[in-house]
Amino acid sequence: MLKSLKIKDYVLIDSIEIDFDSGLNIITGETGVGKSIIIDAMNLLVGERASNEVIRSGSSKAVVEGMFDVSGNQSVLNFLGDNSYDLSSELIVRREVSNKGSNRSFINDTPAPLSHLKEIGKYLIDLHGQHEHQSLLRSETHIELLDNFGGLEKLLDEYRVHYRNLNKLFKEINELQSKEKLLREKKDFYEFQTKEIDEINPKANEDEDIETRLRILENSEKLYDATARIYEMLYESDSAVYDQMIKIRNLLEDLSKIDNIFSDMKKETVTITSIVDELAKFIQSYNSRIEFSPELLEEYRERLGSLILLQKKYGGSLESVIEYRKKIEKELNLAENFEIEIANLEAQTEKERKKCSDAAVRLSQKRRETAEKISKSILTVLKELGIPNPKFEVKIANRQIDDKNSFVKLGNDFYKADATGFDEVEFYISTNPGEEVKPLAKVASGGEVSRIMLSLKTILAKSDRLPMMVFDEIDVGVSGRIAQKVGKALKNLSEFHQIISITHLPQIAGFSDSHYIVEKRVKSNRSFSTIRKLKAEEKVVEIAKLISGEEVTDTSLKTARELMELKN
Repeated sequence: MLKSLKIKDYVLIDSIEIDFDSGLNIITGETGVGKSIIIDAMNLLVGERASNEVIRSGSSKAVVEGMFDVSGNQSVLNFLGDNSYDLSSELIVRREVSNKGSNRSFINDTPAPLSHLKEIGKYLIDLHGQHEHQSLLRSETHIELLDNFGGLEKLLDEYRVHYRNLNKLFKEINELQSKEKLLREKKDFYEFQTKEIDEINPKANEDEDIETRLRILENSEKLYDATARIYEMLYESDSAVYDQMIKIRNLLEDLSKIDNIFSDMKKETVTITSIVDELAKFIQSYNSRIEFSPELLEEYRERLGSLILLQKKYGGSLESVIEYRKKIEKELNLAENFEIEIANLEAQTEKERKKCSDAAVRLSQKRRETAEKISKSILTVLKELGIPNPKFEVKIANRQIDDKNSFVKLGNDFYKADATGFDEVEFYISTNPGEEVKPLAKVASGGEVSRIMLSLKTILAKSDRLPMMVFDEIDVGVSGRIAQKVGKALKNLSEFHQIISITHLPQIAGFSDSHYIVEKRVKSNRSFSTIRKLKAEEKVVEIAKLISGEEVTDTSLKTARELMELKN
């Protein structure tokens, strides 16, 4: 619901802040004071475009900000999370219209594109009357309203599971068929690449191993000379380390007979002598294995060159080359077996299409049953709201198409279908005797349209998930007993939604939970509009004015109180 609305420097409005309540909020005021300006400003919050002509004269920009309680509105919370806006039980939407053309929009103080305001607005406000933002006048919403009214979510979910599966299969077939021609063209090239890679037959990390072997072969003389000198120093020279350690060990043994303190040191020399002996053996063994082979050196260099060439052509590493080889092998296998692959997918598709079509038919049957219930109920309410000879139909059509990729197939016929099924749902109405029903979207705008909307909303109230509705000039062409029924209908609707309604009729205003008055004032030779919430006794006076004009009489006050008591 809308908790508060701030408007600054917008047309006649200097600066106002309105706190709205749940239930039925009524706005009244004389003609021309700016009631509809407030509704126009609300339009900005749901993404309607605005020109800089709305900026109050002498100001640089107009600002409209709405604070909404969205704690129970999961659609809004999902939208905020999906689009990385701050998540909170309170949503703040702000529009700034600048005379420099740099208009800006914000969602929870984060800059937002206008498209996001339009999207989130669908889950916040439904505006009715003199505005284009009327969900029931958009025929694409009718199927959703029908499903919500009939509680068909489970059947719709069942259909959508098969629809998604089928959509995936169609995509796989299309991708495979598109790929077929390309693979046929590339087959020879892939075969050439396969042969080139297989002739070299690279192994994982082979280049690193060859580089190590090359480094050893290229330095074989240095390795040989160095290891030979080390062995000589350790074992063969006159002052060999091994011989010296033996001598040291013997001396320590003699010393330990004199002083036991040298016994531990003698043991250490034994260990060191053993280590020197092992080192000498390792060096001698390594020295004996050193190869001097120009032929092997050249062989390694050629092999490494071949591997480097493959790496440059197929991905930069041997792992990439090996992976690419596996990939093109799959592509070649696919090129050889396209018919089998497509046949398998087509068989799966037919099975899934049968399930999807059956689910679509079950959903359609339930929709037709629900459509009859809605039509009867709405006709009753339309008559109560002063449209004496209405006709109302929920038309459900199924369109045949010549497309084998259709999601719904009944017998040998294919039907247009989307994620909602294969039904095309639209509300049709006639409000005048002798006239055939026409699409609701083509019914003339004005008070009659608002009453049609109100009757529809009255029937669909429990299923319509929009938390807030705005009715502008719903009372055009309505008076007396019918106005009272309109007021009662609004009151009933406010049990399920927050309602904001502009009216001129006391019979409607009397049903309000909260009543606001818009007034025009003049200050420093400039006009500006204000709005304030009326206290209980002020509300009685305002309704009395709607009855008798500016001159409030005891009779009009009494009548006002009687009208206010009707809501109870």
